[in-house]
Amino acid sequence: MEAQMGAPDFWNSQERAQQHIGKLNTLKRTIGGLVAYNKKLADCDVMVELVEAAAGAEQEAYGRELDHTVAAMVEELDRLEIQSFLSGPFDANNAILSIQAGAGGTESCDWANMLFRMYSRWAERRGFTLEVEDVQVGDEAGITKATMVLKGENAYGYAKAERGVHRLVRISPFDANKRRHTSFCAVDVIAEITDDIEVEIKEEDLRIDTYRSSGKGGQHTQKNDTAVRITHLPTGIVAACQNERSQGKNKANAMKILKARVYEKMQDEKRAEMEKFYGDKGEIGWGSQIRSYVLQPYQMVKDLRTGVSNSDTQGVLDGDLDRFVYAWLRAGQPRHRNKDIQMEE
Repeated sequence: MEAQMGAPDFWNSQERAQQHIGKLNTLKRTIGGLVAYNKKLADCDVMVELVEAAAGAEQEAYGRELDHTVAAMVEELDRLEIQSFLSGPFDANNAILSIQAGAGGTESCDWANMLFRMYSRWAERRGFTLEVEDVQVGDEAGITKATMVLKGENAYGYAKAERGVHRLVRISPFDANKRRHTSFCAVDVIAEITDDIEVEIKEEDLRIDTYRSSGKGGQHTQKNDTAVRITHLPTGIVAACQNERSQGKNKANAMKILKARVYEKMQDEKRAEMEKFYGDKGEIGWGSQIRSYVLQPYQMVKDLRTGVSNSDTQGVLDGDLDRFVYAWLRAGQPRHRNKDIQMEE
């Protein structure tokens, strides 16, 4: 790949050249990390010999240093192990994450907004760049739907663990009687496809609608129809974008999301396993959730696929999701079975 960068026509396409360099840098980081770890292992062998050869205070000092080094290496090995699970064909790609409010009305719209914040914080923790493509505001509170793109190394590989229905149990802030309510939202994650993957979409199969971007009113309200919604008529798949001020840019971004969703559906149909990506979500309601967030009468977030739980509910809602993602990757991405774990409402 480094030799290819020396070709006379390498920079003819800036976008392709940047993709090439990005892939090369990712490979270098992966290989470099393994080489560096092996070197640390060799250094540990030397330290063990020093400990065995020393005596008294010197031996204790060497021993403490060895313990500290080994503890740090265990954490590093954990990260390397997780990275080794991200070997899918699209794991290294950016991720397109969508949130859809389900059963529960205003409660679910508020829950969708909480999930939007949670994934924004999680992306920030992981060093991903987040681009909001479309947000549909709820009638009374929260949002009904949102689409965002997570950009970064292995973004799809990590984010795909979040695909499914998420359930919230809490005392409703919208209920004057302070009763407990249950809300559901569906999270869908697909990989952003690159230019080297061809998806044939005919112009006559598209319906393109333009509308004004939603805003807070006043000077923030768009005066022109810059937002774009594209519907793929044969499949019914819809993609929308309103975050750019230019209608052309919004159309290009919406088209990119549409192609990714159409490609995902094509792959599902080719394998004749529609549940692999879309069936996991099932209905956005009872009996199909992958994770429950219980804030009342006790506090617990529990993943129903792996059994991993965390009582720090606020930390999870602030984006501390890695333990759930890692457990799902380690478990070999198991299918959700409702009978595995029953959670008390």
